[in-house]
Amino acid sequence: MNLYAKLLERQDAGRPVTVGLIGAGKFGTMFLAQARTTPGMHVVAVADLNVSRAAAQLKLSCWPQEQYAATSFADAARNGSTYLTDDADALVQAPEIEVVIEATGDPKTGVRLALGAIAAGKHIVMVNVEADVLVGPLLARKARQAGVVYSLAWGDQPAVVCEHVDWARASGFKVVAAGKGTRYLPHFHQSTPETIYDILEGFVDVSDRSTINPKMFNSFLDGTKSGIEMTAICNATGLHAQTNGLSFPPASRFEISNVCRPRSDGGSLEKAGVTECVSSVRRDGSPIPHELSHGTFVVFEAAEDNAYSRECLREYHALPDSTGRYATLYRPIHLNGMELGISAASAALRNEPTGVPICFNADVSATAKRALRAGEVLDGEGGFCVWGKQVPAEISLREGYLPLGLAQHVSLIRDVPEGACVTWDDVAIDAADPVVRLRREMEREFGPDTRAVQAAQ
Repeated sequence: MNLYAKLLERQDAGRPVTVGLIGAGKFGTMFLAQARTTPGMHVVAVADLNVSRAAAQLKLSCWPQEQYAATSFADAARNGSTYLTDDADALVQAPEIEVVIEATGDPKTGVRLALGAIAAGKHIVMVNVEADVLVGPLLARKARQAGVVYSLAWGDQPAVVCEHVDWARASGFKVVAAGKGTRYLPHFHQSTPETIYDILEGFVDVSDRSTINPKMFNSFLDGTKSGIEMTAICNATGLHAQTNGLSFPPASRFEISNVCRPRSDGGSLEKAGVTECVSSVRRDGSPIPHELSHGTFVVFEAAEDNAYSRECLREYHALPDSTGRYATLYRPIHLNGMELGISAASAALRNEPTGVPICFNADVSATAKRALRAGEVLDGEGGFCVWGKQVPAEISLREGYLPLGLAQHVSLIRDVPEGACVTWDDVAIDAADPVVRLRREMEREFGPDTRAVQAAQ
């Protein structure tokens, strides 16, 4: 807990942590709102395809106009101001910047910019979880080899859950399950950018539809974001995906220990050591009191032969299950970009990530929302064609499932039934595409066959 002191040291030395932000969407704007008042941190530049929108977002987040009037990266560094640009590649190369935050949300763009940052010797904080679940383990390896940090974004749920898991393990507990709360009903998987408003009505104000990005919101509702985030957690902690992916059992924060325990003990999990999301509504759509829709959790247990610790968990009200074997730690909220500065500071000042992929245990498969026909062009995350289902990496590779991050602007060459995972053989894929090649490299380097060879050695 020394980041604030280290930030003050950098401020006093006149060497603030210099940051470049790519993508001035909601997450990036929330970061900007807090970065302005964080001592020892200087946002040198913001890159966005729409510079006018970036300026509007800075104004919205209470920045004085003169603070983002710099005319170049060098001018911003000299004057302590911020330069706005539409050239993300130039930002990545700018010598005035030591930490790059990638917040575009586009997987291929994210991979390209992350590689550029690593090659330029800069730390990279990946808000872009879509890119992370596509090739994150390989990007993290390349960063380590280059002597820089590749990090998940603190404030976003994957990094927060990774901290829960680390806390439990470092305290001597066994992790049974980790995940987050969300709003889920089975028919949400078929939601589209057109039907999303019917689902949102009643719990989000959408009277002015111009204020939301329907495709982005749809990815949160149709199960895709949950699949992406839980996959990032698996690959950063060594936890596993369940065979059939996430089941979204309904549970209040006080029921999680009972619900997120193995089926052999009366819970909903196929085994211990997995990720899961709990729903804030029951299957009939009725709300659950004390739900955890914006929060995160870890279910853990003390050793079987440690009756004293198990009694202490009960004594200290650690939300034990009915048997007293399992307990839950939860965080009721996460603040997204408002907490993101912790990742930038940790990378620059402690040379440590706030979560980093270490393996390829889970994947996100593009799954048909409806019967798809040959000749259709897939429209990616949150669209009309597919949603992202979490699957074990071993199954994804064995069955040849197409990762969600590559399911955009590609044509189907054969029909895919509703509910089926799209495969590589179902689409006309460009094998020479740099991101496709990187994904294939990641599969070879981190897939189960590679792990088996490493274990034998």
